[in-house]
Amino acid sequence: MIRTEVVDGCLLDDGPDSFLSVKPWAMELVRELGLEKEVIGSNDHLRVTYVLKRGRLVPLPDGLMLMVPTRVLPLLASPLLGWKTKLHMAREFFRRPGGIRPCDVSVAQFVREHFGQEAVDYLAEPLLAGVYGGDAEQLSAASVLSRFFELEQRYGSLTRGVLAERRRLGRPRASEPLFQTLRGGLGRLVEALAEAAGPRMRTVHARAVAVERQEPHYRIRTEEDTFLADCVILACPAWQSAALVGTLDAELAALLRRIPYHSCVTLALGYGRHEFCVPLNGFGFLAPRRERGKVIACTWVGTKFEHRVPEDKIVLRCFLGGGDESILDLSDPEIEGLVRGELRRIMGVEAEPRFVHIARWPRSMAQYAVGHQRKLEAIEHRLERWPGLYLVGNAYYGIGIPDCIRLARHAARCVAGQ
Repeated sequence: MIRTEVVDGCLLDDGPDSFLSVKPWAMELVRELGLEKEVIGSNDHLRVTYVLKRGRLVPLPDGLMLMVPTRVLPLLASPLLGWKTKLHMAREFFRRPGGIRPCDVSVAQFVREHFGQEAVDYLAEPLLAGVYGGDAEQLSAASVLSRFFELEQRYGSLTRGVLAERRRLGRPRASEPLFQTLRGGLGRLVEALAEAAGPRMRTVHARAVAVERQEPHYRIRTEEDTFLADCVILACPAWQSAALVGTLDAELAALLRRIPYHSCVTLALGYGRHEFCVPLNGFGFLAPRRERGKVIACTWVGTKFEHRVPEDKIVLRCFLGGGDESILDLSDPEIEGLVRGELRRIMGVEAEPRFVHIARWPRSMAQYAVGHQRKLEAIEHRLERWPGLYLVGNAYYGIGIPDCIRLARHAARCVAGQ
């Protein structure tokens, strides 16, 4: 899903546009590929994220760590949450540890217990929808909010736990941005990786059909040929891996098919700056489920990152999907019309775009539904039967770029060890 294109002088990432700085594995690969000088950070001095509430864009209060408040005054002053919710958050500070939860719960239930329903609707749900493209009532708290799950067991209160961990670890360096990317777009990471690996590998451009066992090897059948391998890494969506291992291990295939996926669409609208009269004082906005139409989130690209948009242009990048699979059935003009209508209603954008760029990603966003960890345990148990077979991708232990790199590097080390 990492793909960068240039349209009318604007750098557009069709999939992810950055990676989290706090997770080190992406930067490790960037350094290994010699791309350190191309790394740029987000303009965090301009970082304001808005949430749509009752037709207005309301800024998220300062001091939030996801949905956990760490500063009192910005929260009290924010119109995003009502006084009932603010009091609920204040009481949460005194919550005591209740021991290990006997089972997984949804993100919505977890947040609701700590901070109330309004915090689910206007904090957790829109923030996670922009990352997972999923439903907070279905997503697993143990998998999606694993760090907070641990803090709850230790401290009871998430707020007290976050503050205690911050004191223990020290504040992150002020100079370190929240997001990092490459000056030429994340597509540069893929290009550099292909260039570095090229002399060490043979690339076969053929569609794989099945992975089978032919002792002491694996046999990979493609539409054109058959290959033998000592080890196989399936770096593809779980539903594609399921199709490939169906004849090898029907139970493993069934487990992989149980990991659900959502589709998504990204749409970039480019405008002339002089024709665009709406101020872009922040990184963009999130639309909660109870307020949204088709647009889940919108990034104001030129504000978030330098070197993306020329001075005379504006780019708005919208994210659609979030479980609404019908979006894939719409034509490009229909999607454009819906998005422009919502931007007009939400932001007051009346200008005609100079270009519209749409990328469709069917069944691309793995959903860590309640019980996800049990699925992974069952999958790992089945993989013990097949030494040399590895699964890599966003369906297992993290959906972001750093997590995928971490999992891939682990698989590569295992292969090298064998």
